Amino acid sequence: MKRILLLFITCIGFSNLSFGQQDPLYAQYILNPLVINPAYAGLNNNFNAAISYRSQWGGFDGNPTTFNINGHISLVDNRVGAGLLIVQDKIGNITNTEFQAVGSYKLQLEDKVFSFGMQAGVINFKSNASNLNLADPGDPAFSTNENLSKPNIGAGAAIKSEKFFVGLSVPRLLSTTFKSSAGEQFDLYNQHYYLFGSYVFTMGTRVRLKPAVLLKSVKGSPLSTDLNFNINFDQLYQAGLFTRNFNTYGLQLQALLKDQFRLGYTFELPTGNSVGTQFNTHEIMLGIKMSFFDFHDRSISNF
Repeated sequence: MKRILLLFITCIGFSNLSFGQQDPLYAQYILNPLVINPAYAGLNNNFNAAISYRSQWGGFDGNPTTFNINGHISLVDNRVGAGLLIVQDKIGNITNTEFQAVGSYKLQLEDKVFSFGMQAGVINFKSNASNLNLADPGDPAFSTNENLSKPNIGAGAAIKSEKFFVGLSVPRLLSTTFKSSAGEQFDLYNQHYYLFGSYVFTMGTRVRLKPAVLLKSVKGSPLSTDLNFNINFDQLYQAGLFTRNFNTYGLQLQALLKDQFRLGYTFELPTGNSVGTQFNTHEIMLGIKMSFFDFHDRSISNF
């Protein structure tokens, strides 16, 4: 049985002259800022790898899903970072797949580190009209499938200490425009600007409070704001609450196992102002941290 898509994405994309695709949406960026900022590559002075899966609005036909695998490492006496990002983002009949190589350069500023990073790669766009249940099967706008690839570059900067982290980034700098087989022209991506900040308050020897805020801006859309409040116990376990634009509320959990493996889980519940509380979201992440070189940091970082 063909999946029924409420054409809230595809119809906009093919019926208008311009359509800006949204960046993949994450909640686990607070555990792994690399997914939104290339300057994080190697910033915690060891090797990190992670895999995550997000299913948004479960039960909604054609709901968004995002698969992300990434890894990064600190090199050259912790002055350089390098990494790789692979992302597959699906919504309805549209699939975006991207491969990004990431690099950063770090400067030690007393007890702080400043990092500038860039990423470059390819984004592949596919649409499969056969997955649509159309009111007019003969509509020429949906008569053929689309498959094309475009280059991408992104940039970011970050500064961190053991008390705070601040990062500014544009992961996809190129606004890519192409013409469909039906002759319609639209934008594959618009630039998304991210400003992320977090601070750690130490409450005795075992408990740390870690509030965070993420601001996201894109042309044609209102400013998006994430507010996070997390409590960390013994640097091993973390639990917190967050909201996105006060339309979605969520619970975040994280555990550090054997000082090496990170397991993170996020549950999001939209309100009636969004898609409705019956369409909740789940995001899970599994990460690993390892030290390969003598100059790698074997301690547990707040960021």
